[in-house]
Amino acid sequence: MRDRKRLEALVRDDDELVRRTGDIEAYFELAREGEDVLLDLEKSIKELGTFAEDLEARTMLSGEADGLNAIVTVHPGAGGTESQDWAEMLLRMYLRWAEQQGFKTEMNDYQAGEEAGIKSATFTIIGEYAFGQLAGESGVHRLVRISPFDQAKRRHTSFASVYVSPEIDETIHVDLKLEDLRIDTYRSGGKGGQHVNTTDSAVRMTHLPTGIVVQCQNERSQHKNRDKAMKMLRSRLYEFELEKKRAVSKKLEDSKLDINFGSQIRSYVLQPYRIAKDHRTKVEVGDVDKVLDGYLEPFLRGYLLAKRRGTADATGAEDDLEV
Repeated sequence: MRDRKRLEALVRDDDELVRRTGDIEAYFELAREGEDVLLDLEKSIKELGTFAEDLEARTMLSGEADGLNAIVTVHPGAGGTESQDWAEMLLRMYLRWAEQQGFKTEMNDYQAGEEAGIKSATFTIIGEYAFGQLAGESGVHRLVRISPFDQAKRRHTSFASVYVSPEIDETIHVDLKLEDLRIDTYRSGGKGGQHVNTTDSAVRMTHLPTGIVVQCQNERSQHKNRDKAMKMLRSRLYEFELEKKRAVSKKLEDSKLDINFGSQIRSYVLQPYRIAKDHRTKVEVGDVDKVLDGYLEPFLRGYLLAKRRGTADATGAEDDLEV
């Protein structure tokens, strides 16, 4: 059924491309006959260009895991409340993007900050090609703004990391041995009701050979949390092995662990000017508020195009913004 849905979408795209080009040809014929169709022709050409760009990006999502759901993890960097607040802003950005795409989301693990923001969050975006579109978001994201937590109203720079992996389904096999796992249970923290807070329903899984750790605490039952954690671990292991095959695992670890200066993939500047800039692809968007509200298409499409050309670096510190 999934393959059928994918093929039907390709046929619809092809039909739409034929229809749009046919309309433009018809406008040219009317123009030759003296009809005033210039405004309609300009509008149709512009709409065709936008459609073609989106279609071009989708045709680049041909990897084995590109069509799968995405598991996204957000962690704040050093800096306490400031970075935790920035991590929550990123979480909202991706949730808003998913909503705008018509995707569903499920929160797997959410740990609130002590004063504001989050200590970490992991959630699943459910939709066609969710992982393929978001794969380039893994890395460190930087925010520059006047801190709302600083009474002196000074400018602060905050960092948070994003890690995206595919939710592995039954079509992809991951060899996972139980003797390689350490499974711990504990009481869930934060909101959730009496049952959640008084029973050891939360689950933490550690894959001993790789050191990969996942945890899930949002379900009421330990069994459901265990199933979700196992699915998350399989996804992380798949992405880990895939990155090793691509010989860029070192860059992956750098982007996950070095949440600091010189490792960011994108900057979001609110002061002294306003811009969002991707350091790998050089894509810039002046309306940074729109970006933080989920408008990620220019960055996602830019990364896919750069990846196809082989020019998408892991980081772009040498092109850092002057702030």
